[in-house]
Amino acid sequence: MTDSYVCIDLETTGLDPKRDKIIEIGAVKVEQNTIVEEWETFVNPDRKLEERIVELTGICDGQLADAPQMEEVLPKLLSFIGDNILLGHSVLFDYSFVKKAAVNERLTFERQGIDTLKIARKYLSELESRSLGYLCQYYGISHCAHRALADARATVSLYQKLTECFFKKEEEEGDKSLFRPKPLRYQAKRDTPITIPQREQLYKLVDRHKLIVDYEIDKLTRSEASRKIDQLLAKYGR
Repeated sequence: MTDSYVCIDLETTGLDPKRDKIIEIGAVKVEQNTIVEEWETFVNPDRKLEERIVELTGICDGQLADAPQMEEVLPKLLSFIGDNILLGHSVLFDYSFVKKAAVNERLTFERQGIDTLKIARKYLSELESRSLGYLCQYYGISHCAHRALADARATVSLYQKLTECFFKKEEEEGDKSLFRPKPLRYQAKRDTPITIPQREQLYKLVDRHKLIVDYEIDKLTRSEASRKIDQLLAKYGR
């Protein structure tokens, strides 16, 4: 049984690691089934949060204004994780965002993980939901939803409950057991910065149509800039 690992949870601006950004990280280090260390931080995404994200997480732009950038946070996060196995509720989601950030900094990030959501889907299919919040309520686990460190703590408690209930039965699956760490797979490409022609076009569009935008043009990636240009052209024309 895996009893030593790092559980991570992220709050993000959306669901797509290619487009969205991390805004909060919570990580819990467990050794021999005991929490030995915790780590959390806000991350400045260099963009204004959508109202739905503010409502979901309770995090607002003001809390992120003075937060460190991802390139500053990443070395601390990777140091905290070390070579440990990752645990998460839909762990590939969190892994994909961290790997994307690592690739952007020209770093390698390959890990194995255990997914409590997959275990719950297999053994608790009769429940109305397998969301972290619902499962915590089902097992009587204290939980403050949609904040990174609280979610990470709750996931550790959920994993321990699932282990008590289903580990022996699942071990009959041998190497296929969902309690055994599996390689996490996500292909990430490094972002390239906005090009000079894109920057010039965006500034011209913003100036021509007297727009106030909620992002810094110079900090956009090439793909982000392309989407912004398409959006402005579609709405305002040339």
